[in-house]
Amino acid sequence: MKAMRLFKPADVEANPLRLVEDEVPQPAAGQVRLRVTTCGVCHTDLHIVEGELVPPSLPITPGHQVVGVVDALGDDVGSQVKIGDRVGVTWLHSACGLCDFCVKGHENLCPQARFTGYNLNGGYAEMMLAEPRWILPIPDHVPAEQASPWLCAGIIGFRSLRLVELQPGECLGLVGFGASAHLAIQVARVWGCRVFVFSRSIEHRRHAEELGAAWTGTIDDTPPNSLDRAIIFAPAGELVPKTLQKLRPGGTLAINAVVMSTLPSMPYAQIYGERTLRSVTNATRQDGVDFIQLAVEAKIRSTVTVYDLEQANLALQDLKHSRINGEAVLVL
Repeated sequence: MKAMRLFKPADVEANPLRLVEDEVPQPAAGQVRLRVTTCGVCHTDLHIVEGELVPPSLPITPGHQVVGVVDALGDDVGSQVKIGDRVGVTWLHSACGLCDFCVKGHENLCPQARFTGYNLNGGYAEMMLAEPRWILPIPDHVPAEQASPWLCAGIIGFRSLRLVELQPGECLGLVGFGASAHLAIQVARVWGCRVFVFSRSIEHRRHAEELGAAWTGTIDDTPPNSLDRAIIFAPAGELVPKTLQKLRPGGTLAINAVVMSTLPSMPYAQIYGERTLRSVTNATRQDGVDFIQLAVEAKIRSTVTVYDLEQANLALQDLKHSRINGEAVLVL
């Protein structure tokens, strides 16, 4: 089995992922094995590869936006999944199911949660293991390279829209326009919202306009009117006070980033007026179920650039330097 594995974090320009030949993993009790079809390339993967997010142990195979086909079952799997099922794997590999967070449906906050491509080997490989309770069914008519970005970029963007409590017809600001934002804008447009996009990249701003942005500019530009809600996707703390300046009283700003540079000090006046600032942490399985249903019904389209498995380092380099619109996807 081929896999792109991280043995030691390093700048992605040094090609730290190494192609290895490994034994085919065998599912233990309560696990299934997937033959991987596609795997999206996420900014979280970049954080792991470059050492900003340190896995509990190394080596590790990254990748957590996986579309694959079940090809082996461990004991005690039950009838919820069968060989031949087409499924998706997300960042959340598993949660304890017993803590207060899990009982209340907030397994994304479970202190015992484990994550795909971080605690366990992920989808930068021909095969991987998963737990049936946490995988998601993928409709047969959705191309795999379209579905992979849904499984993190789409789901976490959808959760962000929920957490800012976006209402139909409101004005939404998206700060940074990569994989997640290019799907979130489509959901917001389905809900009849005006979307203003802030990005340093001319290409990304052009992409946003193609997807229906009402206005685009940089964070230092002034949009036509104040924002009802906003989401920051770029992992740069200095963007927080600049975005709050554009948010109306009573509005909400969410930070959608697993790693973020230090937030600068700012005058209290920038959050005064009952503005809300909150983070987005992982996502629940129900977020995944709901987003996939919406994506299918609303015909949400992923903009993708396709790479071979062996090109995973290159895909991460292109992601780091904003050389792609939408998302990079490894196709096996």
